[in-house]
Amino acid sequence: MEAVQSVHFASANRIAQRFVAARLNAAALNDYPGSIPPDLASAYECQDAAITLWSDAVAGWKIGRIPPAFEAQLGVNRLAGPIFRRDVQKVHGDTPVEFGIFVGGFAAVEAEYIFEIGQDAPVGQERWSLQDAAAIVGRLFVGIETAGSPLATINALGPTVVVSDFGNNAGLILGPEVPGWRDIPLAELTCEAFVEGKSVGRGGATSIPGGPLESLQFVAECCAKRGRPLKAGMLISTGAATGIHDVVVGQRARAEFKGIGTIHCVAKARAPMTQ
Repeated sequence: MEAVQSVHFASANRIAQRFVAARLNAAALNDYPGSIPPDLASAYECQDAAITLWSDAVAGWKIGRIPPAFEAQLGVNRLAGPIFRRDVQKVHGDTPVEFGIFVGGFAAVEAEYIFEIGQDAPVGQERWSLQDAAAIVGRLFVGIETAGSPLATINALGPTVVVSDFGNNAGLILGPEVPGWRDIPLAELTCEAFVEGKSVGRGGATSIPGGPLESLQFVAECCAKRGRPLKAGMLISTGAATGIHDVVVGQRARAEFKGIGTIHCVAKARAPMTQ
């Protein structure tokens, strides 16, 4: 994959400050707050600057797909963004989980397969095999990534913009564990997403290019090259298994994971917060 070490991007700190302020104030941004990062190194520099400004611990990472049209230019087919501790919620039975969205910004739900890291990644290991990735996994869960940004056009503006704003992540809803996941063929891990009772997407673990372990392999390398090796207990949301499904305030969504369980959630307006 393309190296993501910092190559000073003059606008990085300013962009980070604007996105962090918008997220804290639960306010939408009308336009991208600066020059669009020209490459992934610049985009991750923005992300790292924003992580430094954000007073919460990184609880894990989401992985997103880079559209095929951008793969040749960027040299990689995935991107990563942080998931913060206070934005992780756990499912309690069938009770819908409320999650905040940026009114006037972007909001979506994504059915996901989520690894819990079982042991720290070796410091300095920048090249990973699928076997290396599998070796550090503790458990597998199902869940919903609540994608979100103050910028409504974040996806339309391209992957470097997505990376620069926390990978377009606004939280994670953690559902049931998948027992014995190592012995389950990927084709048997299937799911379906619904918004307001209407099916909006079907898929599963095989919908993720190379499967969830390839996503973990990617993020282990990406984070190592940024000096952020994976730690035990981190949650790795491996990619949208049924697609990206837009939601607005008041809408209810659910993800049904065959043989595992169903997650219910409802979107509410995100409230301003203090650091």
